[in-house]
Amino acid sequence: MRRLPPLRSLQAFEAVARHRSFKDAAQELNVTPTALSHQIRTLEEACGKPLFARQPRPIRLTAAGQLLYPALRRGFDSFADALSTVAAMGGSVALRITSPNAFASHWLVPRLSPWHESHPEIALQIIGTDAVLDLDAGEADVAIRYAHAAPKGLVCEEIARDAFYPVASPGLLGTDNARPIAAMDLLRFPLIHYEWTNGDPEAPCWSRWFSASGALASASTPLRSKRDLSFREELHAIDAVLAGQGIALCSDIVLERALLSGALVKVHPFALPGYGFYVAHLAEHARSAAVRSFVEWVVCAG
Repeated sequence: MRRLPPLRSLQAFEAVARHRSFKDAAQELNVTPTALSHQIRTLEEACGKPLFARQPRPIRLTAAGQLLYPALRRGFDSFADALSTVAAMGGSVALRITSPNAFASHWLVPRLSPWHESHPEIALQIIGTDAVLDLDAGEADVAIRYAHAAPKGLVCEEIARDAFYPVASPGLLGTDNARPIAAMDLLRFPLIHYEWTNGDPEAPCWSRWFSASGALASASTPLRSKRDLSFREELHAIDAVLAGQGIALCSDIVLERALLSGALVKVHPFALPGYGFYVAHLAEHARSAAVRSFVEWVVCAG
């Protein structure tokens, strides 16, 4: 919890520092100079040192005041900018949802039409990013988190838990698409690799899959040949497998629609365990009714 002096004392100091005048600052804030002086004293007591050198005139900022003033000026300017933005939106502020990129693109966004039909009064802003945004800092209202267990310090509900299967486009497999392919026979095709941003040493990857499936250890080298493809972003790997450029280990939840439609097929029945998708939010939220509506909807959609 932030420990701050009264907002009035911060506002009083910023106004006096900007005007270099108690009289002008008091007029701006519609208070008496005496009341303004009391507010400055309250702030100086909280800081433990004087913020103004009052004699000789005109008043000057002390070293402590010079340190504090720019931060407060930027803060009040930011408040004013944010309030102007909200006012310009005509009272319609979108509920900000942060989600991993691949989940947002292939799972969440395709399901938004039913949300808009059932909740036309709540606009959504989808923030697709693999970075973990800080809900406490107000970077988003609701987060979809991808983790082994529910994130601590937040109210969480699990949407789904995935597994990672080798998947490919039927066009790549040709006549082989009607039946599972033996683990070692997967090596006849280009393998698609991608990085894991969370740094988990046990994250699903081809080396772990071949080892766990009982295939020969020699098959588990990270990049076998120039035919294999490697990507930094999971979304690019998904684009490559959809384009028929190779076989990838992918989440059956993220690619649920592509698998159901037949755009992709599971080429082997063995899967590596994945993680849970959790919808998370702060325990006390200023827009709790909208947050609750989205949480209930996304859990049911899962």
